[in-house]
Amino acid sequence: MTALPVCVAALYRFTPFPDPASLRAPLLAVCEAEGVRGTLLLAHEGINGTIAGSDEGIARVLAHIRTLPGCAEIEWKESRAPVLPFNRMKVRLKREIVTMGQPDIDPLEGVGHYVSPEEWNALLADPDTILIDTRNDYEVDVGTFSGAIDPRTKSFRDFPAWFREKREALLAERRQPKIAMFCTGGIRCEKATAFVKAEGLEDVYHLQGGILKYLETVPAEESRWEGECFVFDQRVTVKHGLEPGSYDICHACRRPLSTEDKQSPLYQSGVSCPACHDERDDHQRARYAERERQMRLAEQGKK
Repeated sequence: MTALPVCVAALYRFTPFPDPASLRAPLLAVCEAEGVRGTLLLAHEGINGTIAGSDEGIARVLAHIRTLPGCAEIEWKESRAPVLPFNRMKVRLKREIVTMGQPDIDPLEGVGHYVSPEEWNALLADPDTILIDTRNDYEVDVGTFSGAIDPRTKSFRDFPAWFREKREALLAERRQPKIAMFCTGGIRCEKATAFVKAEGLEDVYHLQGGILKYLETVPAEESRWEGECFVFDQRVTVKHGLEPGSYDICHACRRPLSTEDKQSPLYQSGVSCPACHDERDDHQRARYAERERQMRLAEQGKK
């Protein structure tokens, strides 16, 4: 038996769903019948999410997803985990499958140019390329591409305002500027290219399949990636080859924790970490401490 028996599939597809609510119950039923866990989001603009389970279970869920409108050729990124990285299965209805808060942006109509992982390094080597990380600040802190601009956004909703504010300065130093963007699995940078194109720029590119596909495809000795990649499950981070990374997670704020973070006097398991200690008051920390105590008791009861 393999040491990493769990299959993890990250997927998304921008495609029109006229009635996403009608898709929810059948999709959830297939996932539950196959013992698959994770989260899938449905909206009028498509589907997004990460699921985990046995190879056979994931294959059957993906087969169902391929029957949904416009999803016959959906792509996904696979990785492995030693145990299920999710506790339950959720299929949620949303206004957007990735929230930008720009209702007039349609990724189906105005998306930028796809760049494969194999071609990404050449684009980054072009001196006219402006490389932008579209992820949140705490994700960038764990790892990013060499030379990437970090907008220090707290959420993807902040990206449009940041770009509009910095646009002139970003473009000023390039003779023929190219905007290249990337994110974890490709969905945020794909939508970001649609936004930037709607702002009047045409030379806009994004990494097809995101960082995960790059780390899976490009050999470490040729890679321009530095650090690890944050993922939104219990693995916390992954490395080249999508091997599980070295970070833990703060169960109070959901930010990644390095070994140094856990040695800080501000770190208390399940209660606080250096990043969130000053964001919480004593009442909140006491509530988190009680939650952590109850979780420990529950784990002892299972043994």
